[in-house]
Amino acid sequence: MELSNTFWVAIGLSALAGLSTTIGSVIGIFYKEPGPKYMAFTLGFSAGVMVLVSFMELLASAVVMIGFSTAYVAFFIGILVMFAIDVALPHSYILEDHHEDKFMRTGKREDKALMRTSMLVAFGIAIHNFPEGMVTFAGAMQNIDLGIALAFAVAIHNIPEGIAVAVPVYAATKSSKKAFGWSFLSGLSEPVGALLAGLVLMPFLNDSVLGWMLALVAGFMVFISLDELLPVAHSYKEEHVAILGVIAGMMVMALSLVLLV
Repeated sequence: MELSNTFWVAIGLSALAGLSTTIGSVIGIFYKEPGPKYMAFTLGFSAGVMVLVSFMELLASAVVMIGFSTAYVAFFIGILVMFAIDVALPHSYILEDHHEDKFMRTGKREDKALMRTSMLVAFGIAIHNFPEGMVTFAGAMQNIDLGIALAFAVAIHNIPEGIAVAVPVYAATKSSKKAFGWSFLSGLSEPVGALLAGLVLMPFLNDSVLGWMLALVAGFMVFISLDELLPVAHSYKEEHVAILGVIAGMMVMALSLVLLV
């Protein structure tokens, strides 16, 4: 099976988006706990980008390809799939508690418990990132410029996830390499998910399959935004900053879509 250049660009964008967790790991190692305004704004920004592009681009394109009813069935299936994953394998951002001393305790017992917790966080984030690999892949297969915009949004989303993994690992081991390595592995599941989806679906890829993919991914992104990004953004007690991030993300995404026309 011969794979197109677009396929490999889509995989590359998914890899860049997924491995942005390493940016978060660097922040986590050197800054331990970024300020609440920074976290609230960036999480809100990512949510704004993902919600707008889901409805205005992905779902709209799916409606054209497979029809209104089918597109919305696929959209809600995507939401339910992410809900099932979230229930089966819940995960949390370690920074939701906002108490650095919780992660900086000394003592072997605390370090061992913290290491077990951090491994569970890394595993949970990796599982959640797996279907997110489809987000950038499906967008890039539709339009490279759209794929780039989606990769940007997903990358912002993944930075705090990298922090979530790196902070407790570093606190437990005092090893920058281990903190970076676990953060890297948690993000690696995104390009793996994109590659698997691409290899399985490529032989059957047509407007109908692509329409289903776009609608499913729109459901994934809306669920991630509403269930993860916005609640965590508001947990920093900077509600106005978070909503400004949402507005800014929507404006930037809308502007990018205008420029693509």
